[in-house]
Amino acid sequence: MTSGSGRGSQPSASTKKRSSQAHDPQPGAAVKSKSNTSQGTAQGGTAQPARGDRRQEMMKQRREERLRYAEKQRRQQLLTRIGLGVLAVVLVGAIGFGIYNWNQRRVDAKFPDGTVTYTNLARDHDSTIPLHYDQSPPVGGHHNPVPQTCGFYSQPIYNEHGVHSLEHGAVWITYSPDLPQDQIDHLKQLAESQSYILVSPYPGLDSPVVASSWGHQLKLDSATDSRLDQFIKVFRNSSKYAPEFGAACSGTTDVQSS
Repeated sequence: MTSGSGRGSQPSASTKKRSSQAHDPQPGAAVKSKSNTSQGTAQGGTAQPARGDRRQEMMKQRREERLRYAEKQRRQQLLTRIGLGVLAVVLVGAIGFGIYNWNQRRVDAKFPDGTVTYTNLARDHDSTIPLHYDQSPPVGGHHNPVPQTCGFYSQPIYNEHGVHSLEHGAVWITYSPDLPQDQIDHLKQLAESQSYILVSPYPGLDSPVVASSWGHQLKLDSATDSRLDQFIKVFRNSSKYAPEFGAACSGTTDVQSS
């Protein structure tokens, strides 16, 4: 009996096997589970830094783009300011130059003090020599069909030819025969350096120098008087004052016989 009870209290071999199968995990499964967990951790640890690096790279690129855009805007603003500055300088210069020219034209167009104006002057051709003139030297009126060639003359010319040259736009500068030689030389230089200038001595003048154009006359005490240059500027070949401005200032070089 005692021997039978002892055998009955010990589990059988089949019972131990079933219990061991029920409670002990399969060795392969346990290793597989650990391996999967380890692989997942390794993969997760590797993927997370890669996404972070891309995010940082994108943020860096955006910052650089913003900096480049800001720099481009600054350059454009600077160029705009420079362009506006240059434009302002050009406009101011153009306005100043225009004002200067306008003022200079006013000055150039101003009659010199002492200029006398004559109107209603006849313009008929008349071959008669001599003709009568109300002014001496004459400033217009009937005249010879042939104008006097412009230039310097050391002897008196005929009024009738000289008046025709006035009609074509010449300034006729007459001087007293006893004018100092240096002043005569100055008048000669004027005649040789410009067109439409006629210079000749004129006996009986009541002033040392007399400048005449068609319808205008200025008496001067000296050939170097600045008003002479102004008279030439206003009246020489003037479309406003010469009836036939621009017509040839040439024809005859005849002078009066002494």
